[in-house]
Amino acid sequence: MGYDCLKLDNQLCFPLYAAAKKVVSLYEPFLKPLHLTYTQYIVLLVLWEEDEINVKALGERIYLDSGTLTPLLRKLEKKSLIRRLKNPSDQRNLIIQLTKEGHLLEEEAKTIPAKVGSCLSLSEKDAVELYRLTHLVLARR
Repeated sequence: MGYDCLKLDNQLCFPLYAAAKKVVSLYEPFLKPLHLTYTQYIVLLVLWEEDEINVKALGERIYLDSGTLTPLLRKLEKKSLIRRLKNPSDQRNLIIQLTKEGHLLEEEAKTIPAKVGSCLSLSEKDAVELYRLTHLVLARR
């Protein structure tokens, strides 16, 4: 009757959503001993690359708005993994920096990507293709 477009099996969004949930759930047993959520982990991944970043750039990098990011950063600060500092040149702009504890956690986390990768039943070629396609979608905001 013309409503095939509304069938769940015909939605591109649903397998993306379900796959993302599945992959994030694979991280949980590896992040739990570090007392991190997946979202906290991705913030730390950025900081392990850059050491410090302003909140706006961090939000853009991990696709989170400031309303979601602010409580997340407060929790990481409470765990003594980051510092939130006012930017001396613009007091409205916060800079996020890793603490010594945040730097030390990187060593504990370094095996997580390989552990999660071993839980996925994707060939290296398929994983590279999936990465390419998902980034293609993300690039077209």
